[in-house]
Amino acid sequence: MSSMFNAFKALHQENLLLLPNVWNPESARRFQEKGFQAVATSSAAVAASLGYEDGEGMPFDDYLFMVRRIMAVLRIPLSMDIEMGYGHSPEAIYANISRLLEAGVVGINLEDSTIGSTGRVLQEAKTFAATVEHLRNKLAAAGAALFLNVRSDTYLLNVANKETETEQRLRLYETAGADGIFLPCIMEEGAIAAAVSQTNLPLNVMCMPGLPALGTLEKLGVKRVSMGPFLYNKVYDTIGELSEAITTEGSFDPLFI
Repeated sequence: MSSMFNAFKALHQENLLLLPNVWNPESARRFQEKGFQAVATSSAAVAASLGYEDGEGMPFDDYLFMVRRIMAVLRIPLSMDIEMGYGHSPEAIYANISRLLEAGVVGINLEDSTIGSTGRVLQEAKTFAATVEHLRNKLAAAGAALFLNVRSDTYLLNVANKETETEQRLRLYETAGADGIFLPCIMEEGAIAAAVSQTNLPLNVMCMPGLPALGTLEKLGVKRVSMGPFLYNKVYDTIGELSEAITTEGSFDPLFI
């Protein structure tokens, strides 16, 4: 197993891992310089930076090009958000994963919802778990090390009986071979504590307005928290504010304050 993979996996075992989400080599380099121990891509941010819609609107080859450029500047582990896998079968998803392994990626996020004509919906839990198991078995057969962080969208979609549905999915995904569980949009302390208690896998949450502070998350047992596309959004909001300030003041001074 690669030293990068081992380092990344170990980061989920002790203190809370604050994982910034990057969208290009420069954003990755800046976080590396600030001492972050690992970074991950945000598919939404990478897609937006290239002029695509999120939800696999970005061609996988374009995404892979950006990941390779990010890898060229990194000396720390990189995990990649691959959305639904950019494939319509477990075999197609694994073919994409093989290309990521060649690029040096040490982890992925794979989500259990899908986007159809009626919008985003959860996949059937056992069907998705079978996909996770297929990927785990293929990785094992190839002797390949990859951190499979399974994203369950029960809270993101606010499904009916989401607490019970989440518990069932956590158990299925752990048995199938996931390395971690990601629950975006879970925010209430009681729900977070319950999710932590329902799996032996490290729990990943995402920054949201109203999410408990980092110290509280750590006390609740969360092992990883990521920034999603929000940092990217804030950076480009700031660009808009600066450009407006330049035109309003008739000066470039706002750039140098």
